[in-house]
Amino acid sequence: MATNKTTPTDASVSDYLGAIDSETRRRDCEVLVLLLAKATGAKAKMWGSSIVGFGTHTYKYASGKDGEICLVGFSSRKGDISIYGTGAASSEEGLLERLGKHKMGKGCLYIGKLIDVDLKVLEQLITSAVRAKRVETCD
Repeated sequence: MATNKTTPTDASVSDYLGAIDSETRRRDCEVLVLLLAKATGAKAKMWGSSIVGFGTHTYKYASGKDGEICLVGFSSRKGDISIYGTGAASSEEGLLERLGKHKMGKGCLYIGKLIDVDLKVLEQLITSAVRAKRVETCD
């Protein structure tokens, strides 16, 4: 397996969350911990220095190289909260339309504040992505 720069660490998720300056952002990230844990059935773990990840996903490039990353995760970035792994739910276009204020990148969802989105729709989107990745891994 290829060596990935972003790997699980023993760093504290609580310390990471506690270091977020904005109280609103910190609370949003605490809610995401609960939501992603529920969707995956996995405990939060730091991946690298800034990604709170849940579960593990093995992927393979067209070249044949493979790697490992969290099944889903998030990071509090300067402008937004980045939610990783949601691209696997691409068949759920209707959910994105109902989600609320967001931006979508390649496999990554960007949200400014959780108050701007429908949490039930976000949970459905994440659950769908987790289910799709687990099916993909089994094939």
